[in-house]
Amino acid sequence: MASHQQDPLDLFGIDYVEFYVSNARQAAHFYRTTLGLTPVAYAGLETGLRDRASYLLQRRNVRFLLTAPLAPGHPIGEHVARHGDGVKDIALRVRNAAAAYEAALRNGGTGVQEPTVYEDQHGRIVKASIAAYGETLHSFIERDGYEGPFMPGFQAIAERPPAPETGLAAIDHIVGNVELGAMEQWVGYYRDVLGFKQLIHFDDQDISTEYSALMSKVMQNGTGKVKFPINEPAEGRKKSQIEEFLEYYGGPGVQHIALATGDICATVDALRAAGIPFINVPPSYYDDLEGRVGKIDENRQQLQERGILVDRDEEGYLLQIFSQPMQDRPTLFIEIIQRKGSRGFGKGNFKALFEAIEREQAKRGNL
Repeated sequence: MASHQQDPLDLFGIDYVEFYVSNARQAAHFYRTTLGLTPVAYAGLETGLRDRASYLLQRRNVRFLLTAPLAPGHPIGEHVARHGDGVKDIALRVRNAAAAYEAALRNGGTGVQEPTVYEDQHGRIVKASIAAYGETLHSFIERDGYEGPFMPGFQAIAERPPAPETGLAAIDHIVGNVELGAMEQWVGYYRDVLGFKQLIHFDDQDISTEYSALMSKVMQNGTGKVKFPINEPAEGRKKSQIEEFLEYYGGPGVQHIALATGDICATVDALRAAGIPFINVPPSYYDDLEGRVGKIDENRQQLQERGILVDRDEEGYLLQIFSQPMQDRPTLFIEIIQRKGSRGFGKGNFKALFEAIEREQAKRGNL
């Protein structure tokens, strides 16, 4: 099959993203009321799971699994103590979990969970996991026609609380931060272990300010459905946003999740009304917007009022905006992105974005 030649692990896409959090019920309330994700399945004491509680939240093709420990001294609790709330597992949907796991190990990956079959009256799921940067995992999920609400051990949430319509439709990409000098190692990991290809490279000339810089490489799988940019700090006069993340997260981890929408203005309005704060962009960014990016469908004033950035490449343009951190530690944040043909990552916005993030860093006393 052609797909096997393009992608040795035969990835369909991101199945779900699992967060380790201190209180899954409260985190589920937050992501429901702010991002508009609906709680659809639950596992915990009532379902026979004794050591943790998990809530699956979903809107269209976005699935967040929020998991918290139920007793002191649990490894999940220790993870949260080290890192704060953050992403533990970027789970990848595959045709055959055992084959994907064996291929990954053959290519140099580190196994964490051997292929395990989970079954109930709704069918079977096979799950296997390998290590990634920091304490992050990639699980391979084989659904094999499973018809339950999520996985065996979960029950459907019958009375689902209302979630606002935010327009979020899919996970566009997920960005990882690694320590200085480690980017090439992880580029090699995604290339050799998972069969990804390098899409774009940004160096410290592309992403820098007077004070700090970073380097980034974008890796994607053969079908282009899974995109993982990897950042590392570059030498600068002051602490970069990547160094701030690594310090407060306690090592490498997921910096941000980009969520796709078909109407970024409506999405930003809904998220801001729900309490999501966004990075502020100076008015000067919009002075010659059309001169930089050409004709766009959106009204410039409406974009400026919301702080939405625009960038164009040879295939079209994109609109994007970045939230402030989603928790007290200045670590994980979200990006909202709308693509109008462009498959890029907003290279033309990096300087404006970097400066805006530095202003937030300065407020925290971390620049």
